[in-house]
Amino acid sequence: MDGQTVRESKKLLRRFCIKNKGFMETIRLTMAQALLRFLDQQFIELDGTEHKFVHGVMGIFGHGNVTGIGEALEYGGTSLRYIQGNNEQGLVHAAAAFAKQKNRLGIYACTSSIGPGATNMITGAAAATVNRLPVLLLPGDIFASRQPDPVLQQIETPWDYTANANHAFKPVSRYWDCLERPEQLMTAGLNAMRVLTDPVDTGAVTLCLPQDTQAEAYDYPASFFEKRIWHLDRRSLHERPLRNAVELLRNAKRPLIVAGGGVHYSLATKTLREFANTFQIPVCETQAGKSAMSWKDEMSVGGVGVTGTAAANLLAKDADLILAVGSRLQDFTTSSKQAFAENTKILHLNVSTFDGNKMDGIALQADAKSGLEALSSGLEKIAYKTSADYANKVSQLKSEWNTEVDRLYGLSSDSGNVQTQILGTLNEFMAPEDVILCAAGSLPGDLHRLWRCELPKTYHLEYGYSCMGYEVAGALGAKLAWNEGEVYTIVGDGSFLMLHSEILTSLKEHTKINIVLLDNSGFQCIKNLQMAHGSVGFGNEFRYREKESGRLTGEITPVDFKKYAEALGVKAYFAENAVEFKDALQAAKQEKISTLIELKVMPGTMSDGYHSWWRVGVPEISNCEDTLTSHAEMEVEVRKARDY
Repeated sequence: MDGQTVRESKKLLRRFCIKNKGFMETIRLTMAQALLRFLDQQFIELDGTEHKFVHGVMGIFGHGNVTGIGEALEYGGTSLRYIQGNNEQGLVHAAAAFAKQKNRLGIYACTSSIGPGATNMITGAAAATVNRLPVLLLPGDIFASRQPDPVLQQIETPWDYTANANHAFKPVSRYWDCLERPEQLMTAGLNAMRVLTDPVDTGAVTLCLPQDTQAEAYDYPASFFEKRIWHLDRRSLHERPLRNAVELLRNAKRPLIVAGGGVHYSLATKTLREFANTFQIPVCETQAGKSAMSWKDEMSVGGVGVTGTAAANLLAKDADLILAVGSRLQDFTTSSKQAFAENTKILHLNVSTFDGNKMDGIALQADAKSGLEALSSGLEKIAYKTSADYANKVSQLKSEWNTEVDRLYGLSSDSGNVQTQILGTLNEFMAPEDVILCAAGSLPGDLHRLWRCELPKTYHLEYGYSCMGYEVAGALGAKLAWNEGEVYTIVGDGSFLMLHSEILTSLKEHTKINIVLLDNSGFQCIKNLQMAHGSVGFGNEFRYREKESGRLTGEITPVDFKKYAEALGVKAYFAENAVEFKDALQAAKQEKISTLIELKVMPGTMSDGYHSWWRVGVPEISNCEDTLTSHAEMEVEVRKARDY
């Protein structure tokens, strides 16, 4: 047979195989086409409800992905939505925010070219992994064949020719693979989905896609593209740890619940409220757990730790048992392990044993909802309830704290805008179903401490990585997932200048976000940290360099953020004071496109303290006496903290 006859025979065989199920049924696709077809058929189920898992792909095309993934998105015939972004890091933040707002029941994938496009995604990958948020990353890669090496944007490593820029994703990914053959997609795709849908192991998943492999065809089994449902089976609390936990709670006089992000992800907010009120146990919240309880609930005492309320922190210091629900207990929650007394028992209700064993705690491996239900059943059998005296103490501390919030929200000054007053104005204006979003600077502290949430999922903080630049991109992702109200992102000038390009993406996607920009002319949060530990403040205000001294001590560098935003196409406002801010908020609410409101705020007008401490590295040797004093004070505080 000649070559033409062989080719025709193969075509006929393929057609026969596709038509006849059970006999080598295959579909010939490029690896990129097959990947998207596979992703389009992934679903996740929780409590009997199915959710489409992969909603689309965010990306920027370059030579490393445009002719592979790009072609497949254009002509592949899937339902996946393509969102064209402006910065790869921003897109990963948007995808992470989407997953967070969806309670990890839906995701976007992110695609990039090779080289700088890929490495731009690494910061976003780290943020997603730290926050336990599923994001699928599809960076382009160099040629698997190596025939045209070295290609444009390829990093050559003389001592290890297998290494390239995409290997930098390994430490920030929960699963990493490089598909050097098209058939590798089948195992890689299933492994990727395994991790993305696992509440214990989830985070960033990276599948590196060599340029040539993306375009290479393969006869994939048709079964690979059938609808696949990933079931989130709730993890029940076993009898032995349940019995031990009930016994510990039976003897607890002053228990305190720390609600983390797992409360939201397991859909346990209602269960938590019922548990707390039934047994009269106060609830404090981490940044990820905030909004699990309404601020009006009698058992809700607000944020805990470094950025916590006075009520929560005083109760934490006096607690004889901590029930941490779905929290990894990072240092801001535990005040660098000083928030709880040395002899305080810690129960960890968590799907992860890694998190469940932190601080020498007792692990209760179960998801938040089923675990609380089991604990509730056990406590009801022994008729457990905290004392009336304890409930009265909680009520008193809560009342005192509400008075303090009212005071901070009401602060004003003839010299300029007070940050806490501006937050109070915004909090009062927003509807209960609107979402507030933030990530870095002094604002997360004020929000955690002061913000009054009424409904679940209306508080969205990225505070595992506290990544500057998350705010605008995160607002885009959150709004793509949230149809119940407006999304407001509040951002400092430092974070805004670092990354704001997805404003344009919000306009292209007809996805309205509202940006409240507080301009205090610098990284004032870090300046405050400096000053609290002996420094007079160095390198953190946006100033011109003085020619005479050569130092950054000149005049403040002015930025017209309103004009900047208008140039991008959003509706922008400048508010001189709280009254004008209210007017601008009202006007912005009527708009159909994204908005930005700029306000100047005075540095140092955030809240701080309230029985908390945070450990930072203060120099043991310095030319500054105040720094040496601060180091000595730090050493004293370290000795008060739990060892592990």
